[in-house]
Amino acid sequence: MRVLVDGGCDPVLVVLGCGAAEASALLAADPVTGADVRTLTHPGWADGLAGSLRHGLDAAARLRPAAVVVHLVDLPDVGPAVVRRLLAAAPPAPDVLARAGYDGRPGHPVLVGPVHLAPLAAGLAGDTGGQAYLAAHDATVVGCGDLAAGHDVDVPAGSARA
Repeated sequence: MRVLVDGGCDPVLVVLGCGAAEASALLAADPVTGADVRTLTHPGWADGLAGSLRHGLDAAARLRPAAVVVHLVDLPDVGPAVVRRLLAAAPPAPDVLARAGYDGRPGHPVLVGPVHLAPLAAGLAGDTGGQAYLAAHDATVVGCGDLAAGHDVDVPAGSARA
């Protein structure tokens, strides 16, 4: 949340699912003064990440934004500088479609213009995100490898962290 706020996004929508009560409490305990941060709980979170992403994209579309920045919570080294670079390189516009890249590997955050919100959301299913849509629509990759590695830190249940 702070990455997006400090990167220049306002409002910020936080989509919660599993552990929503605990996450809401953490957010409430550490508010960002002066920022418009809204939490959304996706009741169908267990059906896969696509549903949570669709839930957030649909809520964002109702706000009629200039563009939407999609970011993940599990990218700890991706900071506000990455968000600022993405927004500077691909300014919000109706048809913008861009994403941060790390040493030739596309990643997050992703910038989505309003004309892409509904078709992107419509193509989401299960535990896959918008990679196919972004590739099919030639999303601009903005190099950010000098700012972060962009590695996801998910660890499967029962696994030990190295």
